[in-house]
Amino acid sequence: MKVIKNYLYNASYQIFVLLIPLLTTPYLARVLGPKGVGINAFTNANIQYFIIFGSIGVAIYGNRQIAYVRDNKEKLTNTFYEIFFMKLVTIIVSYLAFFLFLSLVGHYQNYYLAQSLSVIAAAFDITWFFQGVENFAVTVLRNFIVKIITLISIFTFVKSYDDLSVYILILSLSLLAGNLTLFPSLRRYINLPNWKNINIFKHFKPALVLFIPEIATQIYLIVNKTMLGIMSSVTASGYFEQSDKIVKMSLAVVTATGLVMLPHVSNAFKKGEVEKVKGYLYTSFEFVTAVAVPLTFGIAAISHTLVPLFLTSKFSPVISLMMVESVVIILIGWSNAIGVQYLVPTGQNKAYNYSVILGAIVNIIINVPFILLWGALGTVFATVISEMAVTGYQMYSVRNQIDMNKLFYGYFKYLFAGLLMFIAVFSLNIYLSETWLILTIEIMVGVLIYGLALLALKPRLILNTLIKIRK
Repeated sequence: MKVIKNYLYNASYQIFVLLIPLLTTPYLARVLGPKGVGINAFTNANIQYFIIFGSIGVAIYGNRQIAYVRDNKEKLTNTFYEIFFMKLVTIIVSYLAFFLFLSLVGHYQNYYLAQSLSVIAAAFDITWFFQGVENFAVTVLRNFIVKIITLISIFTFVKSYDDLSVYILILSLSLLAGNLTLFPSLRRYINLPNWKNINIFKHFKPALVLFIPEIATQIYLIVNKTMLGIMSSVTASGYFEQSDKIVKMSLAVVTATGLVMLPHVSNAFKKGEVEKVKGYLYTSFEFVTAVAVPLTFGIAAISHTLVPLFLTSKFSPVISLMMVESVVIILIGWSNAIGVQYLVPTGQNKAYNYSVILGAIVNIIINVPFILLWGALGTVFATVISEMAVTGYQMYSVRNQIDMNKLFYGYFKYLFAGLLMFIAVFSLNIYLSETWLILTIEIMVGVLIYGLALLALKPRLILNTLIKIRK
């Protein structure tokens, strides 16, 4: 029941996160234009490297370690302070490296300075602690409030392309303020530590083990925008940014299970309940599939109607990008279930590391010729292929531990329902005009067809749910 409650907390926040860009993205596309959006995407992508190196894998490592010791207050207290201060030191080093970078670049310096506040904000990000103790309510409430303030600030202070620096500052400061508001909630869980027993560097090496895949993961998520900005233009980077943003908004709902299940599975594995851990994976994998399939086919189907309405005709190249990139929703959903919800909590870091390193290598290698041939669309192709490599390797690595028939049980039912939905919704684009009413109708038709198809096909997840309802 606790897992369901935490998922609902996390999923409700992710849905709220989806609603915010529905308001801000069309507005920013109009006031900042493709170039403004592209500059923000390009500079933010580069600043993320400093955040990644400063955070050294704490997001996943800290979550797992807190889950291991959460039943012992003394160990919990020491573990929190050790990991927090270790991250603080590495963030300071990373921020110093940023100023070295800033002295070498000859353009966008004001934008980089505004973006750099996000590096400082990362030092005070302790969401990993509350995820480890499975208290998602405090982080969700914090984020609700911060997002609302951010939304109001954007509409109040960002009026034209000239306000691009103001927009970046609003985003960076909202991260910092939001992270600082979490600290008062720590009093419920920890005391002041015995400083003599604090050893911040004992976590450095094991954190680095999980830092390697985080580097690789973020590289092939961020390097696309960097390479596009350098090899093509910041405008092309802006097109990819908008496609990636819309796809990743939907993906957030799919991967919400990962953060919820990681501490739960870690705790079960620590107690030696291996079969229970596998059972969690089968259920989670099917749930992810049930949600990811309609999102993938749905985004591809409505892209021709959504983009002109949502972003204006200036962003028409985004249509084809979205149709191709939507495939990653399924792929990342699967790799999140296997990697974050199984490999990491069961200590199989090597397999997890190799999978994301492989994805990064594939992405970087094929990005260069693909960008030269197809620009932003080439980057999307590279993204999809790299996610295939990650997911494929993870499935290969667990082939002798997991029953693949159980893992993919009923998958084709979801796929068939998704295809039916896609054909019906995409056909409406041919006969109906591009209006918000038509877009709403398309979404409603898609949900109805997918839902009815699942009721008729009765996959395991739906069947079990119906049995529970009848009882």
